[in-house]
Amino acid sequence: MTGDKPTPSQTRPGLVRSLIDRFGHLVRELSKFATVGGLAFFVDFALFNYLASVQHVPPLAAKTISTVVAATMAFLGNRFWTWRHRQRSNPAREYALFFFFNGVGLGIAVACLAISRYGLGSIWPGVFQTPLADNIASFLVGTGLGTLFRFWSYRRFVFVEAGTPPAPGTSHDRDSGA
Repeated sequence: MTGDKPTPSQTRPGLVRSLIDRFGHLVRELSKFATVGGLAFFVDFALFNYLASVQHVPPLAAKTISTVVAATMAFLGNRFWTWRHRQRSNPAREYALFFFFNGVGLGIAVACLAISRYGLGSIWPGVFQTPLADNIASFLVGTGLGTLFRFWSYRRFVFVEAGTPPAPGTSHDRDSGA
């Protein structure tokens, strides 16, 4: 005999489907963004080390070249894969904003390192003025916060939404046979 209350197995698919419908696009964008960012990080790291170690390019020049190449690759990956469904505007505008927000993201990582090394390090230098603390502050905390900022800013300002899709049940849905 079935009661009026749905069982957990009956309500769960509806809840899961609702969450996927609501946030699935965001999860897909975030996954693609992370993939592009990971590849760009690898290109930056590998190219820097190749230029500095094998080609004997001075470190600052090597880092500048590797960063520009990796950021350009990240821009192309995000424009043509992560947010390919978004409206295209002036490519020069998108590229300039992309580099601007990359600079802000870099500033976030540097600020985290400075707070750890010089702020907390002045209180507890044995812990916060170490290579391990520098790496944690810069790469884990700083890059993590900077990545969240970049995802939000690229999504909001660089690769802008073309428009709001029509709501279910509107005349557009009826006209399209949905």
